[in-house]
Amino acid sequence: MQSKTIKLANPRGFCAGVDRAIDIVNIALDKFGPPVYVRHEVVHNRKVVQDLKIRGARFVDNLDEVPEGSVTIFSAHGVSEKVESQAKKYNLNFFDATCPLVTKVHMEVIRHGRANRDIILIGHEGHPEVEGTMGRYFSQNGKIYLVQDLEEAKEVSVNQPENVAYVSQTTLSVDETKDIISELTEKFPSIVGPKKDDICYATQNRQDAVKQLALETDYIIVVGSKASSNSNRLKELANKCGVNSVLIDEFSDLDLNELKDCKNIGLTAGASAPESKVQEIISNLSIFLDAEIEEKGGVKENISFKLPPELRAS
Repeated sequence: MQSKTIKLANPRGFCAGVDRAIDIVNIALDKFGPPVYVRHEVVHNRKVVQDLKIRGARFVDNLDEVPEGSVTIFSAHGVSEKVESQAKKYNLNFFDATCPLVTKVHMEVIRHGRANRDIILIGHEGHPEVEGTMGRYFSQNGKIYLVQDLEEAKEVSVNQPENVAYVSQTTLSVDETKDIISELTEKFPSIVGPKKDDICYATQNRQDAVKQLALETDYIIVVGSKASSNSNRLKELANKCGVNSVLIDEFSDLDLNELKDCKNIGLTAGASAPESKVQEIISNLSIFLDAEIEEKGGVKENISFKLPPELRAS
């Protein structure tokens, strides 16, 4: 029987923004007791959400579902100014778990709105981060436009072609976003972009790790939920690199027949997938395949974000 190897990407799994968001919910539960209400999934991962539900977190789609005065958390994806104003109106004791890198994009949008620039937001329609970012734009004369792919970038028309800026969702494909920005720059030579790319460091690092993994493996498993944008981008990237891939939440989601002829299997995890779930899948997979496990090298991430002042240890 041909020997098999499971190669593990690094970095993988939780990023600093996800760590912070989960910590905020857990600390709020410790400090105030259940229930703690969370608007939307705090991060897009089924196991994380289930674990927090067990502790007493209640996930809601709208603040209308939250009793007045309750402890409430905004998800890592960010919210619109309208949602924040609604929380104040309902006298909610709310804490913002928005990833600071998403907040950076919000501040860019606010700044461009005050300058009355049109804005092109590169992102996916319906994603909570996109909804929150668009809801931070206010301008007397400007307008915000959503561009989802290169074709839409080619077709987009703005009211102020000489006074336009772009921002992007933080969890997109790095390569695809570069192509879209290149198209927008050619179309609107005066377009203003961020000083530093909006796509977050964790998205970049995990995509780079998958590119390397694709050179060494026959098949790539991405651990993450279907609702996770960054996890979906990892799967798409593996496919574009010419390697079959699958996105799974659980070991039971795998079609093991697809692996029987593979010698080298790659495994990575999206930024909202817990390492405990990754290790569970690795353990089951290594037993089933009688495979050796190899940790690949990668960029070391030592970034952390501060908690809200009210939730920091005294």
